[in-house]
Amino acid sequence: MKVRDYAIQCIKDEADALMGLIPQIDDNFDNAVELIFRCHGKVIVTGVGKSGHIGAKIAATLSSTGTPSFFINPLDVFHGDLGVMTKEDVVLAISNSGQTDELLRFIPMVLHMEIPIVGMSGNPSSLLAKYSTYHINVSVTKEACPLNLAPTSSTTATLAMGDALAVALMEKRNFRPQDFAQFHPGGELGKRLLTTAGDVMRTEEMPLITPEMHLGEAIILVSKGKLGLGIAQRNGEIAGLITDGDIRRAMEKWKAQFFDKTVADIMTASPKTVTSDTKISEVQGIMNRYKIHSVLVTDGHNHLLGVVDHYSCMI
Repeated sequence: MKVRDYAIQCIKDEADALMGLIPQIDDNFDNAVELIFRCHGKVIVTGVGKSGHIGAKIAATLSSTGTPSFFINPLDVFHGDLGVMTKEDVVLAISNSGQTDELLRFIPMVLHMEIPIVGMSGNPSSLLAKYSTYHINVSVTKEACPLNLAPTSSTTATLAMGDALAVALMEKRNFRPQDFAQFHPGGELGKRLLTTAGDVMRTEEMPLITPEMHLGEAIILVSKGKLGLGIAQRNGEIAGLITDGDIRRAMEKWKAQFFDKTVADIMTASPKTVTSDTKISEVQGIMNRYKIHSVLVTDGHNHLLGVVDHYSCMI
């Protein structure tokens, strides 16, 4: 076998392990989601070794999708970290075997504080499963490791089940892109979801024209504006919009008579507009829906504030 064949087999084995999780999702999963959804405190994720690493990622995913959560190493609990836990919390305990000694020594403290436990293991008969309020089965038939020893398929399965929990909770909370942006203010996604039309609109050297203006004169102003459009105004209010496409089609239609025509003859009388507080993600949606490259920004009373074009949205 080639080296890549080993890699392909590993991915196939892990994919099979993930598909094997589907029939294992039962009432315990439903009840665990409901328990976490109704939790008034935090979700405290815990685990040792590889399970701990997976748990830290699950905690991060839960926190970023609307479920306050953090990871704690059960060994640290014996040295003061128990103080972060309250009866309002839920513990998500992860162990592939369900018999990890360090984790099991932590469980009596949780039970004494009357904190509910969601156990996640590959052994429904384990002590962790026995003492859990609800137990989620993440067992796999074999590891992708050729020795069937190194945690591979089992850690992937646990990670996927953690994602399944987070996604189910997102749906129950009606978690939306705007909510996600609040937890991710940095990076491209946060900028796109939080930036408004007022932040990126062009306000200087606007290509302003009037409905009565002849198209020959309007062409010059549209060209100078470098936006591919001209904004028709009457008495300080938006009266319409022409684009370079409108101008080309008018030239083809009227030929020599083109210069006798006015802006009113070709303008769109009701162009698409947004207010300055409209999110860029919504502006992009309008552009895509109506197949346009620019929208006008108004004060809500048909007075022009600026223009947002396709390139302005590429933040």
